[in-house]
Amino acid sequence: MARIVVIGGGYGGITVAKGLDPLADVILIEQKDQFVHHAAALRAAVDEVWENAIFMPYSNLLTRGTFIQGTVAKVEGTTVYVYGRDPIEADYVVFATGSTYPFPAKYSSSRAQVAKARLEQLHENLAAAESVLIVGGGTVGIELTGELASAFPSLQITIVEKADDLLSTPGYTEALREEIKEQLKELGVRVITGAELAYLPPHNVGELGHFTVSTKDGQTVEADIWFQCFGSRANSGYLVGTEYESLLHPDGTLRVEPTMQVSGHENVYAVGDLTDVRESKRADAARQQARVVISNIASQLSGEAPEVSYQPTKEWVILPLGPQMGASQLLDADGETRILGMEETAEIKGTDLMVSVIRSQLNLP
Repeated sequence: MARIVVIGGGYGGITVAKGLDPLADVILIEQKDQFVHHAAALRAAVDEVWENAIFMPYSNLLTRGTFIQGTVAKVEGTTVYVYGRDPIEADYVVFATGSTYPFPAKYSSSRAQVAKARLEQLHENLAAAESVLIVGGGTVGIELTGELASAFPSLQITIVEKADDLLSTPGYTEALREEIKEQLKELGVRVITGAELAYLPPHNVGELGHFTVSTKDGQTVEADIWFQCFGSRANSGYLVGTEYESLLHPDGTLRVEPTMQVSGHENVYAVGDLTDVRESKRADAARQQARVVISNIASQLSGEAPEVSYQPTKEWVILPLGPQMGASQLLDADGETRILGMEETAEIKGTDLMVSVIRSQLNLP
């Protein structure tokens, strides 16, 4: 039976591993001891009830395959080297290692218990804070602002964004920006755009401690706690120094073909944030890419050529501002852009944040 090693247990990785589990000997390797539902991480940052909901065990995911908690040192061809273990010889390898992002949107700890302890400390710090600085006015900064404003209505929140407007990356309509800015105004959030901080605050993100910072154009901001909401980076360090290094872009992403095969490697695939697919990095995109990989590896296992190509889909922007507010940018059946307001956004994502969907995928009750 063919052996498939999937490196990375995020949204794309678990989809590939589960989909190929009936067809091959699947080994899923992940640094963390539990799945982290990052789409709900910002809710967990402010709400103790959610603290446990975003961590889910891998124990029920695979029926036949194996889950290994470990760190991959390097990959040579289809041989996977894991620290503290013998090399794993595979027939197929799937890279699904995602990206890093500052806390609390993502967690660096490999142990859920440690991540939960940091969350508990953050909850205490936020309860004692009177003001917060958000550095970065993209989707993460705005979503975190909404969570903070909902959980701590008296908190004074300031967003500083170096671009001339919020949601400055391509793909967002002016109508969406205006809707979000109107809701931020309703929440009493101070928004400073077109201004870059001259220096970062003296404390780590999420730590309690009053400070004053200045923008390069001389505006000052005082706060008790701050968060960095920029700085995503593809997790591809284990490919540096290997035959795959030449396929890495300066931003760390990996070159893939439309079939999701790593360029020049017939039996090696990649999905999710790691890839250089030109679209926003989203959980639903990673899962759709994973389905392409499942189809193509299944074809190869049957002696056929991998012929399914991934086509970036029309992007939906679902941007909650806490459980009850937010806005969405959707494309209707005619290709026309529609903006949905608070109620519709809350219905789509605001309340459950897809927890039930992920639990079902992990075969959890």
